[in-house]
Amino acid sequence: MKAYELTSWLEKKYPSDAAEDWDNVGLLAGDDTNEISHVFLALDLTEETLAEAIEDGADMIITHHPMIFSGIKKINNHSFTGRKILTLIQKGIVYYAMHTNYDVLGEVQGFGRVGKLPREMTLREYAQLVKESLKLNDVKVYGNLDSMVKCAAVCTGSGKSMIKDVIKAGADVYVTGDIDHHTGIDTVAQGLALIDAGHYGTEYIFMDAMKKELTQAFPELKISCAEVKSPYTIL
Repeated sequence: MKAYELTSWLEKKYPSDAAEDWDNVGLLAGDDTNEISHVFLALDLTEETLAEAIEDGADMIITHHPMIFSGIKKINNHSFTGRKILTLIQKGIVYYAMHTNYDVLGEVQGFGRVGKLPREMTLREYAQLVKESLKLNDVKVYGNLDSMVKCAAVCTGSGKSMIKDVIKAGADVYVTGDIDHHTGIDTVAQGLALIDAGHYGTEYIFMDAMKKELTQAFPELKISCAEVKSPYTIL
């Protein structure tokens, strides 16, 4: 099939105009009239991920985070972004990104979710549940581990800008990523516990979710995912 057949389907389900103004989504590199048979999914298009996609024989790559966020004045081998763009073009790989448009339209429209837990539990128990459910090595918890929680809010990626909304919604605990020191202690002072499961830790699930969607919609395509691997190591 042609790449534009897939991107047209994606645009109907997750239109680019649903993305935030600062975002950069859609077809970012390549010729969408190319024939494609193998789509490779990743959270980020790093040089290592690109090499993995090439080794797998992919002719199209879809990522959650856009490789290109702002204008580029030079495309050459002197920068890591330039090298990736050159490689994509040389290998004839079509590259597409779906970021905040996917975040907003992944379920009911809007960023984040709030809901009741199956039962009331301690913050320690819930943090452990988050860690195990996302298959993470660690989570960072702000708040009294023995306090009870029954209403949770979740926002994948970097969600500290939504803390006021979470408090207004009446949540006891908020799961997100990229929480800094001052945000953590200030939020606890306002009566909201935080579980920082990491930016990668809350968003790598994009790959498996999109694989299921594409496999169902396009059974003729081979769909593969980048290796799930945290970008950092805790010693």
